[in-house]
Amino acid sequence: MYLAAASLAVIVGVDGVAGAGAVGADAARPAEAPPTNTHLPCLAAGNGYLRAHIRGSMNLDIDLHNFELECDGGPRPNGSGIRVSFAGPIRSDGRRLRMVFGVTTATEGAAGRELPTNLTVIFEGEQRLFGTLGDDKCTVDQLTQERVGALGGPVRTYRVIARGFCIAPAKALNNEQTLLVNSFDFAGRVTFEDLDGADVGKPASQE
Repeated sequence: MYLAAASLAVIVGVDGVAGAGAVGADAARPAEAPPTNTHLPCLAAGNGYLRAHIRGSMNLDIDLHNFELECDGGPRPNGSGIRVSFAGPIRSDGRRLRMVFGVTTATEGAAGRELPTNLTVIFEGEQRLFGTLGDDKCTVDQLTQERVGALGGPVRTYRVIARGFCIAPAKALNNEQTLLVNSFDFAGRVTFEDLDGADVGKPASQE
């Protein structure tokens, strides 16, 4: 399980945001929906993960491993950096946690430090969404990328490894609840694709 028992009780007992709207550049609105992968696991090599310590309206200690995760990623829609999405296992009642990291100034295949990051936390099946409303509240302290899969062709995939923290909370869409992600670290993937030699950097999962 990705949450401690006490944290699960909090999620069951609270129904916050009335509708999932856009929060920041990487929120789950239709025009910019984070890429989704309908098949577990996160990475074929088995080395994907998501860990986060969250405090505030809910106290959550997340520790999800490769076979518990769906993950995907690619360039942000506006071209400023990369976006990585993680979704935990779907519970029997249809609920699950999704976290979306929009890492600004990150570029394909390159390592980075102290990268401003937009963060969205979505509780799917509960109509609750929290966002930092910008990239000035969270930072990826360190980021590396490792090429995986086929080395030739127009599609290029990387294992992206990052760790970071937030200094200010993510806010709920339409109430006063907040979540502070004290720390996070993850290993997921980002995919870039050239279409007919053009549209460099467009993610393979988007049209």
